[in-house]
This record gives sequence, C-alpha cells and structure tokens, in this order.
Amino acid sequence: MRAMGKTRRMLSVGLGGVALAAAMTAPAQAHGHGHDAPKWDVKDTKTDARFRGLAAVSRSTAWVAGSKGTVLRTSDGGRDWKNVSPPGAAGLEFRDVEAFDGRHAVVLAIGEGEASRVYRTEDGGASWSESFRNTDPKAFYDCMTFLDARHGLAVSDPVDGKYRVLSTTDGGRSWTVLPNTGMPAAQSGEAAFAASGQCLVSSGPRDVWLATGGGATGRVLHSSDRGLTWAAAESTIPAGDPARGVFGLAFRDRTHGLAVGGDYRAGQSSPLAAAVTGDGGRGWRQAATPVAAYRSGVAWLPHSRSAALAVGPTGTDLTRDGGRTWRTVDTGSYDTVDCTPDGACWASGEQGRVARLAE
Repeated sequence: MRAMGKTRRMLSVGLGGVALAAAMTAPAQAHGHGHDAPKWDVKDTKTDARFRGLAAVSRSTAWVAGSKGTVLRTSDGGRDWKNVSPPGAAGLEFRDVEAFDGRHAVVLAIGEGEASRVYRTEDGGASWSESFRNTDPKAFYDCMTFLDARHGLAVSDPVDGKYRVLSTTDGGRSWTVLPNTGMPAAQSGEAAFAASGQCLVSSGPRDVWLATGGGATGRVLHSSDRGLTWAAAESTIPAGDPARGVFGLAFRDRTHGLAVGGDYRAGQSSPLAAAVTGDGGRGWRQAATPVAAYRSGVAWLPHSRSAALAVGPTGTDLTRDGGRTWRTVDTGSYDTVDCTPDGACWASGEQGRVARLAE
C-alpha cells in the first residue's frame, strides 16, 4: 500500500524445533512474565537499511530485503551477512523476499509504475535477473508469496476498482497478470500495506489470502485456486482510514489463520488489532486480549498448533492459545517475522535490525 513511508504513497533461549514450541506453549508465569519468554538475539548487519522483507530458510540461512535496494544473506546463523543487492537497485524499495534455499530467491520492489519490479537469483545473489517491471502507472505492487517452488503470486493495489494479481508458474522467471473477473470490487480507498511482506500469504498448493486496509472495513480476501477467484470477508480489525487495517497474515494450514494490524502512525492507538480464523478466513473472531499496539508481522511457531509471535515498531507479542490472547514479551522494533521448520524464528526491521530467537 502507498501508506508506508514519508507520504501515503511510500510508504531468545537455546531452543530449537519441538523444544521451542513446547516452551512457547507452556503455562505462563505469574503476571505474564515467565522464564520461558522468547528473547531476540540481535545480529550485526552493518547497515542502516530498513528490512521489511524477510525469508527465513533455516537456523543458519536467512535473506532480508529493504530500503536503498538492499538485499543481505546469511548462511551462518547471522554472524556474518553478505551484501547481495542487485546491481543498480539502490533507488528501489524492496519490501518482500521469498527464498527457497540459500541460492534461489525472488525479491519484490514496490512503487508506482516502473518502480514495482521483481528480481530473481539462482546463485545466492551473485547475479540477478529482472523478471518483471510494471508498466502500468496505476499499479503499485505490495506483496508476494510462493505456494511451492514454481507457483507464486504478487498483488498490486486496486487498478480500475479491483486488486491486480501477478502470477508465475516457473519459479519467478516470468510473470503474467491474471484476469480480474474473479476478484471482488475493492472498497473506496482500500489497498494493501507494503509493511512486512505479509499482506499476501499462502498455505499449501492452492490457497492464498490477501490482507487489506484503508477502506471502510479491514478485509481478508481468500482464493483457493491460486488467485483466479476470490471471496472477501470482513475482519474485526478496524480500518476506515488510510493508515488502518489488516497488515499481516499467517496461516499454519488452510483453515487456521491469524491477522494483525492497527494504525501504523506513531502515537496512535490500535485497539482490537488482532483476529483469528478457524475456517480458512470465511469468518474472523476478535482476539479476547489483542496485541498491545500496531503489529505488522505475525508467524506461527514451528511445530506448534497454538503459539505464534507478532511484531511491530513497539515490540513483540506472544500467543500461546492460537491467537485468542496475546502478551508483550519484548519492546524492540521489528517489522516482520518468519519461522522455519527446523525451529528458528527470525525478525527484521528498521536501522538494519535483524534478530533470531536467542541460543
């Protein structure tokens, strides 16, 4: 969404795998502060770029993408970071990165017209190919997701009253704009937020969800056919303003999902900024105890059916009961969070901040 940035147009304990999930789902200590609360281990990236794009591959490998055309990759758990930014991209704003391993990744740059681009690497960032450049001045791409190594989607804010969806079937080598006949009409003022790379997420081979804000209500759109047809559902997260709505989504399977958001403006309250679904996004329930403030990123803990983390500029919140109640466990600033099957959780944000749940 064009609401991130200077104007509306620009916007951890030694635990791994099952042990991490067990700790996160253990009963909380008195007053919600337990010895098992997660702790972030902040890594030195030697840059001040803001990393709203994050792809966690494993405990050792992660990619981040952000401002000033910056892309970094680590293969040693964050001790060292290699600058693998695409040549000539310094003027671009990368807001999403999807990585399949330490060598194959796709990054999305946002912006109006030709500022929206997609790059792809097959050699760990040693070289990049530009696989898409938007030529429609009315389009502004926000987020991207891959359902598997071949099938991926990217979404633009509404063009002529409907969200525009870009599709790849060859791992990001080429892209095609999908027909919009199966896309519901957008609300007046509605768009997606390019805040964390989580406004478009997927689970399994066919299911995709799109988070929205800015319109009268914060909505979540769902497609079960890789973006050809969509159904819209109202979330319980307030919108009604260009700065408010649903910012991030996470689904642990095709039915159980979490939504977070709020008002991204500093100092503005964000009540009711978390919601949960158990039916694939057809209906959303307000969290009984929502996140403490605006949150832009959310991720399920590895190997857990009930624990998840939500992050934002003012802190990290933890749920142990599938999103019904949340408590703040850290006050550091992060924009996005991602967890891996081998038990690692990573977060990234402003001033080059990247962290992993501490050893």
